Amino acid sequence: MEALQKKYGFWTATAMVVGIVIGSGVFFKADDVLVAAAGRLPVALLAWLIGGAIMVVTASVFAGIATRVDKVNGIVDYFEAAYGRIAGYYVAWFMTVVYYPTLVAVLAWVSGTYTVGLLGITAPSAVWVLAVIYLVGFFTLNILSPVLAGKWQVSATAIKLIPLALVAIVGLAAGLVSGQTVESFTTAAADVSRGAGGLAVATLATAFAYEGWIIATSINAELRDARRTLPRALVAGTITVVVVYMAYYLGISGVLSNGKVIAAGDAAPVRVISLVFGRLGGTVLTVFVVISCLGTLNGLIMGSARGLYAIATRGMGPAPAFFRVVAPNTDSTRRSAVVGLALSLAWMAVWYGNFAGWWGGFMDISELPIAFLYAIYLSIYLWVMRRFTDSRALTRIVTPLLAALGSLYIIWGAVQKDLFGSFVLVTAAIMIVGAGLRGRGTVAGERGGRAGAGERVPAEERQ
Repeated sequence: MEALQKKYGFWTATAMVVGIVIGSGVFFKADDVLVAAAGRLPVALLAWLIGGAIMVVTASVFAGIATRVDKVNGIVDYFEAAYGRIAGYYVAWFMTVVYYPTLVAVLAWVSGTYTVGLLGITAPSAVWVLAVIYLVGFFTLNILSPVLAGKWQVSATAIKLIPLALVAIVGLAAGLVSGQTVESFTTAAADVSRGAGGLAVATLATAFAYEGWIIATSINAELRDARRTLPRALVAGTITVVVVYMAYYLGISGVLSNGKVIAAGDAAPVRVISLVFGRLGGTVLTVFVVISCLGTLNGLIMGSARGLYAIATRGMGPAPAFFRVVAPNTDSTRRSAVVGLALSLAWMAVWYGNFAGWWGGFMDISELPIAFLYAIYLSIYLWVMRRFTDSRALTRIVTPLLAALGSLYIIWGAVQKDLFGSFVLVTAAIMIVGAGLRGRGTVAGERGGRAGAGERVPAEERQ
């Protein structure tokens, strides 16, 4: 079968790991983690550390798997190798219809939120208009020029590290001189309830900020020397993220008290940057924050654009022969990307419903899909422990076991979230629909698809 070209290397893969993870989450969830920690900085920092450790250990397990399995779409390939084609299909369906588009929708909204704040726009609808523009714009970029999208990912990753590094260094130095860092460690925010969630819920909030690295595995078919490149990128990228996050959070604590961080909400990073660097410097660095969010959005869309394609290459899902077509002039999964855009817009409507009061509570699609993914990980860990008999005990037993404990902790935090049961029902309904569309699962897939102008059909479809 003709496939996507090998066009990415180590730096693009590493930039995808770092660029997807570092972005909106560290800004968007800073106050949420502190609220869940009842306004206590030591507990919040512990949550960030636990969340980071879970990410690194989990990535280490998948790095080991990546040296053995190299096909089309990372986590789907791994699950298929472990439990068969049908099991792999259901994971792919969940990733395509739930995981990718939910995070893309939230990231587009976050990007719009910070852009509106930067421009001083007060109209409530502006955030949503910008979110839609960002969605359509970056899906279009990935359809017309995947290579350019990859270069944007590398550039945005480098740019987004600037405000984080400056806040970390200057904020921590200023806090040590003024005594604010010590005060933040010793004085909890007075107006936060002790029952605000606890360490597990705080760790779940960090899971959103740490999430996204697994999406780098979605481009393994497009990586040069993937079995060597991808494991290195996963380990190097995740460790870099943890170091940057912890330093950044300490920098914030040196500028704002815990109560002020919570009061500022999602605007906390903008407030910190303005206080540290002045109005002009704050404006410039806020531009970097927006670019940071857009870099994360682009990375998520790189995965989302390939979702239905990964299913179709297995001869499964709706019209596999149609969605397996690759556009030769752009080397993009164009048809799959259009579906990814439509699904992202649909989940954005769900996210909008939270603010419009449609659901009678807050269905947090920024965190709950991640917990479901960690449940999938548990099966992968079991497979590694049972089948990787030629590996060392550390790789085969200890690391997967630690990763499994971390996954269970994340899942426990999700169970305590508002509307968790409702989200389970929605996801179950989506999976039932997926079961109806699974198809025969033959290699050739459905024969009814036809390539349009400028598109190529996999080789076996032309035989």
